[in-house]
Amino acid sequence: MSYSMALAENIDNITLRQAVKDTLKNYFTNIGSEQPIDFYSILLEEVERPMLEVLINHTHYNQVRMAQILGLSRGTLRKKLKQYGLLD
Repeated sequence: MSYSMALAENIDNITLRQAVKDTLKNYFTNIGSEQPIDFYSILLEEVERPMLEVLINHTHYNQVRMAQILGLSRGTLRKKLKQYGLLD
């Protein structure tokens, strides 16, 4: 059984923290001895864009609700949406 299949079957029992931890362990196992550079920035980009895309759908593009959910100002949210090309 693949990792993604196992994750899908146990999704109701897994916390976001555990999902991130498992994914990071898998990532570092797969890259072996290779050392990523500027990993923090890479990680933020890999997490922020899909998070924003999910929230766009969840809130039907209501930026006020998105900002409230994220605990950001609307201006900061708009900056991030623009950064990822997600403004309509």
